[in-house]
Amino acid sequence: MSLFTNLLNLHSGTKPREDFFTEIVAYFLSLNNDILLAWLKHHSIISDDNYSSVKISTQQEHQALAIHTEDSRLDIVVELSTGLNTDVIFIESKIGAKDGNNALKKYAEILSNLPNVRYRILIYITRDYDPKEETKKYCLDLSPKVNFFQLRWYQFYSLLKECASDILAQEILIFMRKNGMSHTNQFSSVDLLTMVNYNKTLLLMESTLSEEVQQEFKLAFGGVIKGAASRTQWKWDERYIIYTHFSPSTWDLWCGVGYFGLNPSNLTDYPYLGIFLQVSHKFAQRPKIIESMQKVINDKPNIWTPSNLKVLPAWSGIFYRRSLKDFLSQENHVSAIKLFFQESIKELKTVQEQYFDFPWKGVSIEAATEPDQEEYPDILLSSIGGV
Repeated sequence: MSLFTNLLNLHSGTKPREDFFTEIVAYFLSLNNDILLAWLKHHSIISDDNYSSVKISTQQEHQALAIHTEDSRLDIVVELSTGLNTDVIFIESKIGAKDGNNALKKYAEILSNLPNVRYRILIYITRDYDPKEETKKYCLDLSPKVNFFQLRWYQFYSLLKECASDILAQEILIFMRKNGMSHTNQFSSVDLLTMVNYNKTLLLMESTLSEEVQQEFKLAFGGVIKGAASRTQWKWDERYIIYTHFSPSTWDLWCGVGYFGLNPSNLTDYPYLGIFLQVSHKFAQRPKIIESMQKVINDKPNIWTPSNLKVLPAWSGIFYRRSLKDFLSQENHVSAIKLFFQESIKELKTVQEQYFDFPWKGVSIEAATEPDQEEYPDILLSSIGGV
C-alpha cells in the first residue's frame, strides 16, 4: 500500500502530482535539515554545512521583474543562513513535464536580482533526462551570477534510501518507485535478467490469456477490447489483462482478467492473478454499483476482496484473485493459470447475475478503442495497493 498514492488518487479531476510531491519532499526536508545539507554537499552544491538557520518554503510567489510578462511561483525555496551571510536556493522539480516558457531563465534572473545574498543557486531536478547546458551558461553570465545544478530524482532516491529509515521516508521511497523516480542510469542484475527473458515471459503470459480464456470472457461479457491483452496497460497500470467496458463512457464501469501488480515496490512480492470489477468515482450509477459490490463482500468475504468501497472520491472495485506464488508448485503453470482465469470469469458472471440489477453490456471489439492511460493514468495503481 502507498499512502501518498492513495491520497493523491482522492483528488478529483487532474491529479497535481508534481505539486503534491513537492510539498511532501519539502516537508520532509524541513524536518530533516541534516539530510538536506548532506544532499547538497554530496552534489557539491554547498561546501560546508555551518549554517545556523535553514528555512524552506514552497509555492513562493515572486513579483515579475520589469523584463518579465508575469509573476513567478517557485516550487521550493531554501534559505541557508550563517548569521552573517545568506545563501538562497531555488529548486524547480519536474516528474513528467519539462521546463516550459524558459521558466528556468526567469527564475535565474529573479535570483540574480535578490539583495543581500552571498550565493545564488538554481537546482533543476527531474525524473527524465532533460539537459540544460544553455541554461547553465546563461546563469553564469548573469551579474551577480547564479550557480546552476541539474540533478535527477533517482539520485535523491538513492541518498534517501541510504540515510533515512523513518515511516515518512519509507512512504516517500514507495511513492518515488511507483512514479518512476527510482530508476538509475545503470542496468542492475535484475534488469539484465528481465531483458533477456522478456519475450519468453510475455509468451507464457499471452498463452494463459488466449484461446479458451478469451472465448470464456467473450461469452460471459460480450467482447475483448482490442481483441488481446494490452502492453500499454502493463506499462502504465502495472497489469497485463484482457478487458471490456460496461458503460458508454469507457472506464466508468469495466472488468479485466489477467495479471495485476506487475511492478511491485518490493522485488520479493508476487503479482496477483484474477479478475477485477471497477467503477469510476464519476459514474452516475456508482452508488447502486457500490451497494451491490458491498453485498458481494458481505456474503463472500473469503473469496472477494474490496478496494476503496468506502472512500470518496476514488476508483472502487472488487477483486477475485490469487498470488502467482500459489501456482508455482503446479506441474503445468500455464494450464493451472488458465483454469483459474476461467474460474474467475465464471465467478464474476455468477456475481453479476445474483447481485447486480444494473444492465451490463460489454463493448463490442469493433467499436472499441483503447484510451488506456492517456485519460486515466491512475485507474488501478491505488487499487492494487489497497486490496
